[in-house]
Amino acid sequence: MFPTLNVRWVTQRLDGRHSPPALRSAAMSESARDARVAVVCGGPAAEREVSLTSGREVANALRASFDEVTVLEPDLHLAEELMRGQIDVVFPALHGPLGEDGSIQGMLEVAGVPYVGSGVAGSACAMDKVIAKRLFREAGLPLAGEVVVERAQAAGAAARVRDELPGRVAVKPATQGSALGVAFAESDGDLAAAIDAAFRFDEKVLVEEFVSGAEITVGILESPEPWAFPAIDIRTPGDSWYDFEHRYEPGLSEHVIPAPLPPDVYAAVQELAVRAHVTLGCRDLSRVDFVVEPNGRIALLEVNTLPGMTPTSLYPDGAQAAGIPFEQLVEQLVRRALSRGPGPGAARTAPPAAAPPPR
Repeated sequence: MFPTLNVRWVTQRLDGRHSPPALRSAAMSESARDARVAVVCGGPAAEREVSLTSGREVANALRASFDEVTVLEPDLHLAEELMRGQIDVVFPALHGPLGEDGSIQGMLEVAGVPYVGSGVAGSACAMDKVIAKRLFREAGLPLAGEVVVERAQAAGAAARVRDELPGRVAVKPATQGSALGVAFAESDGDLAAAIDAAFRFDEKVLVEEFVSGAEITVGILESPEPWAFPAIDIRTPGDSWYDFEHRYEPGLSEHVIPAPLPPDVYAAVQELAVRAHVTLGCRDLSRVDFVVEPNGRIALLEVNTLPGMTPTSLYPDGAQAAGIPFEQLVEQLVRRALSRGPGPGAARTAPPAAAPPPR
C-alpha cells in the first residue's frame, strides 16, 4: 500500500528489544467485523489536506477487516450520527488543532463512542508544546533550552530571547503540527520576523536553542503496554530540513530504518520515547521526535498523538519495520478502542424523547 522508494533499510540486526509483542491478526477474530467504523478527517486546520489523505489511507485499509467503514468530517453531521447511535467506533485521522488538542476527543466522550488514540487530557498536553515541555522537564527527560513568548509580550520579545538564547534558535507556534510556522533564526532581525510569523498561527510561541544533529523519530504502539518501533533517521537533501514540503512530497525525504546510531544511543531514544508517551498520558499510539547530536546528546522535541498515515508518513514505516503491515496496524487500533467499550456518555447516544406540548 505504501511506496518504499523513500525508505532505505540499513543492514543492522534488530535484537529482541525491537520485536513486537504478539498481535492478534484479523483472521483470528471476526467478532467485531460488523462494527460500524467512522474515520474522521479533514476539518478546518491548516493540515486539512494531509488529514484527508491520512483518512483515505486508513479507511481503505480498514475495509479489509470491517464491513462498514465511513469517512466523515468533524462537523455537526458527525455529531448527529454519534448521538443517533449510528457509529460504534471512531478512528480520528485529524492533525493539528481540533483533532489533536482534545476537542474531537471531548465530543466522542460526551457521545459515549470509543475512539482510537489518546484521551482529552493526553491529547491537549501533547498538542501544547509549552505544557508538554514542562511535563517532560518534571519527568527528567532531556530537552533543548527554551523561552516562551506570549502574544501580550510580543513587543521586544527578540531582545528578551537573546538574553537566554544567544545563538541560532528554532521558533515554533505552540500548538501546530507538521512543522507549520516553524522557522530558524540566527540574526536578531530574523528572530523578530520569525516570532511575528509564528504568531499568525498561535497565541504562544516557543523559541528553542538550535540543536544540530540527526532527526530521529520513534513510533509507539500499545499492545497492551507501550513499546517502541525501530528508530528512524529522517534525512533530507542538502541543507534542507524536514519541513511541511519534505514531509509530504514523495522523494523529498529518506527514512533510514533502523537509524544508524550507536547501540547505547539507539536504546536510549527508544526508552525515552516510551517514557515521553507515558509522561503525557498518551494512549494506543504516538510518534516521538528527537534530535541526536554527533556526540550522542539527545534532545526530545515533541510527541505526536495522531501521527500521519499518508504514503510518506513515518509512523506506518516504523510499524512495517517492526513487522506490522498497515492493514493489521489500523485494525488492531480499532479493535483496541472497541475493547474499551462505550464511554461515560453512552447513555446519551439516543436522542431524548420530545416533551409533550404544554396544556
